Amino acid sequence: MLMPKKARVAICLYLFKEGVLVAEKNTHLPKHPTIDVPNLYVINLMRSMKSRGFVRESFCWNHYYWYLTNEGIIYLREFLHLPEEIVPATLKKSRAPRQATPGDQATGGPRSGPPGAGGPPSGKDVGPGSGFRPSFQSDRPFGRGAGGPGGGRGRGGQRGDYYRAPQTGRGEQKS
Repeated sequence: MLMPKKARVAICLYLFKEGVLVAEKNTHLPKHPTIDVPNLYVINLMRSMKSRGFVRESFCWNHYYWYLTNEGIIYLREFLHLPEEIVPATLKKSRAPRQATPGDQATGGPRSGPPGAGGPPSGKDVGPGSGFRPSFQSDRPFGRGAGGPGGGRGRGGQRGDYYRAPQTGRGEQKS
């Protein structure tokens, strides 16, 4: 599809910066929610990049999700004239230290203490009582379609006993 180079560069720049791209499957949207280009341009450019193996596509709940591959990173570096040091956000390591949450060991929350020292408090019974006897036997069969009177076959009984009259035997002749 023919599209302005400005739109193509804007889409590629956003894809390289983030590493992923999301678009609703609606070609009539006048503008993509995050990029200032029509949604049709985004879908068609990503379709082209997918066919060349530069992105991986998944589709869920009427939205396309495109993930940049290693070949796509190399292609976009050449297309956008970017140095090797610049990488997509999906490949960057997080440098910020993890914040302590209320349940962490460092803060003395409910999981504080050495590993293995936990367990139930003494004096409380935990688990089933001494009279617990589980029974997994049932008079009803289990599995697929065993809910009705006909065994779940939808015929009202076992196979064939509803439509045929009982036979006396094979090869016997009535006298």
